[in-house]
Amino acid sequence: MLKYPILISLLSAVIFNSCKTSAPKTQVVTETPALIQIGTEKFTATDFLDSYTKNKFASDSVKELTAEEYLPVYRDQKIKMLAARQEGLDTTNDYKEEINSYYDQLAKNFLVDKVLVEKLSTEAYARMKQEVKASHILIAIPEDASPKDTMDAYNAAVALRGRLEEGADFSDMAAKFSKDPSAVHNKGDLGYFTVFQTVYPFETTAYNLPVGKISQPVRSKTGYHIIKVNDRRASRGTVRIAHIMVKVDKKATEAQKTAAKIKIDEAYKKLQSGQEWDAVAESYSDDKQSSKNHGLLPPFGTGQMVPEVEETSFALTKPNAYAAPVLSSYGWHIIKLIEKKNLEPYSVMAPTLRQKVVTDSRGKVLDQATAKRLRTKYAVQEFADQYALFNPLIDSTLISGSWDYMKAVSTDWASNVLFTIEKRPYEALSFLNYIKTQQKPRPKGSAPEVIFKHYYNDYLTDRLFAYEKEHLEETYPEFKSQITEIRQGVLLDLLTEENVLQRSLTDSVGQQAYYQKNMEHFRYPERAFGTIVTAPDTATLHAVKRAIAKSPYLLERKANELIFKEGSSDLTQDQIDKLYDVYIILQKNPDYVVEVAGYRSSTEAETISADRIRKAVQYLSSKNISIVKILEKDYGSFRQSAEIERNRRISFQFYSQSKKDVEKVYNSVTPDAVIIQEGYFQKNNALLGQAKWEAGEQTLTANGLTYWIDIEKIEPARVKTFAEARGGVINEYQKVLEKQWLEKLQQKFPVKVNQQELEKIKR
Repeated sequence: MLKYPILISLLSAVIFNSCKTSAPKTQVVTETPALIQIGTEKFTATDFLDSYTKNKFASDSVKELTAEEYLPVYRDQKIKMLAARQEGLDTTNDYKEEINSYYDQLAKNFLVDKVLVEKLSTEAYARMKQEVKASHILIAIPEDASPKDTMDAYNAAVALRGRLEEGADFSDMAAKFSKDPSAVHNKGDLGYFTVFQTVYPFETTAYNLPVGKISQPVRSKTGYHIIKVNDRRASRGTVRIAHIMVKVDKKATEAQKTAAKIKIDEAYKKLQSGQEWDAVAESYSDDKQSSKNHGLLPPFGTGQMVPEVEETSFALTKPNAYAAPVLSSYGWHIIKLIEKKNLEPYSVMAPTLRQKVVTDSRGKVLDQATAKRLRTKYAVQEFADQYALFNPLIDSTLISGSWDYMKAVSTDWASNVLFTIEKRPYEALSFLNYIKTQQKPRPKGSAPEVIFKHYYNDYLTDRLFAYEKEHLEETYPEFKSQITEIRQGVLLDLLTEENVLQRSLTDSVGQQAYYQKNMEHFRYPERAFGTIVTAPDTATLHAVKRAIAKSPYLLERKANELIFKEGSSDLTQDQIDKLYDVYIILQKNPDYVVEVAGYRSSTEAETISADRIRKAVQYLSSKNISIVKILEKDYGSFRQSAEIERNRRISFQFYSQSKKDVEKVYNSVTPDAVIIQEGYFQKNNALLGQAKWEAGEQTLTANGLTYWIDIEKIEPARVKTFAEARGGVINEYQKVLEKQWLEKLQQKFPVKVNQQELEKIKR
């Protein structure tokens, strides 16, 4: 369904704008003269001016409409609205579902405390300027533990802190007492971290604690933390790297570890000898995901990468410099620096930060603040005696997440009122069903009574949010105005689609008739068909010309070779995995063609290389790769390699039938270095204005760039065929249909304009 721009602009405009608009003051209602009357409906000058203020640029973003010029637009919208309501479009399920969707999106921005969101966002940004190195000891206790167990855990944390204050070694105590599984290895040391990498209470304590100091117990979902800050440093920003990785499995044998080290050293030597990074990465890297993009990884900051890779990456200072192989828990890495970025300004990061504070553990702070505000705003009455009736239902199945309220009790839960919000009753049955839908297994040590109480508090908060959402139009005039416009926009959308859009798309007879009557509207000017290549220099230009001289076009892209045992053409699992990579490349690039080249050593049978090719082609065909996308080349024992085992190989060279793929190759290092344009060009094209308007090849230099223009033919101006003009025909035909439709509606809903009120507006 086509959407009016107003719907998108309205929803975009309210993101994180303040919704703390006060409720309107009570005013004395007086009769206001109508500016315009449509049928029996009257519309005031105030309503008109409100619409005019928001939409005076709607029809022309350059020229502002006068109020008098906007009046016909306003009139036609109101006529359509009356027609839509008369047809009952505002009662259909499609309309209601769409409005509910927009309502939910819009409501989110009014239910959250924008002032608190901004406060948390600016706080997070300030913290991002520093990185904290800290250690912790965890005294584990479930979030839903009983009060006694919780107090015991707290007292244990206090006692442990006392020992630390008396001089006990923090790392020794962490290794001995912390229930964090990683403490066995790191002795509580978390290394450096920044915002959003730990839960909010932990982060806040770490950022506020002086270096060398030990915190009071800090509560989180997992228990009580004792935190010691070891160091602080300025933010290192983010870094982007490419890597070549040779995997080393955790259970690898010594022989496998040695083989991995030999392989990474071999790759490093090839780089040092001047071989291109991309080729080495493609041949050696076991990280199949990144090797397809020359080893490039997404940008990362402190605490977001394994320590060995992180430290090596930040230690590099010059782009394209690479470090000697480094070992991590995943294997060996050769790391190349792509770029480093410092912390961006708050104005740039603000939208992302606002989104993060809503979705990370700070979201609980926001929910609690809103719940507190709503409890003050609305009259809530709870009935403790009714809650007490739940006691027979509370059991250990709440811990396992298999709880059900269907038990032998005499209470009628459907009529038992648990609490009221503004005197609206909420029955116990709804709450019990809420638990069934929300429940999940809880950690060992949780107390059923505490779990049940948490569900109750969550349910009450959930109902408060729902009540507030229902009454947003009463509370916030801004929300009412925006949702009203959205309702009107959706109605206009439905009505226009039914009466204009669908008809214009399906009425082929009408389209043809309009085309025949207005053929001169749809013309091609004189055009040239050919290719224009833009390059930074003459050498690159000549290289591109050679690359696109013959289709399919040779690409600087290959897949991993398959090396066979002497006399064998059978595919191993490793070779099948490599063939799968070839299949993925072909699947993702519809214009690609692959050359499968087979080789044999001079001591092997003459047919063995053909057999190897056949096995590879059969595999690709089994994956529904068309045979027309596969070129077979049997080189036999020709082109012998210095590496003996490579004489028993199959290699894969990619070509493409699209010049745009050639363009991508040249732009893989420097974006937009080469631009290849192919198709029709008009005389007013900036480049062709400097060239000869004739068939043939030309080379130009302008603005520090070199251009090759190959014009195959010049086509004279002509009328478009119906097929060529159909898009434009439909657009113009829609305008004709809309005009005809409006004329009918204006007859159905006669319009009267109050000239006196109009004169006031014009002045």
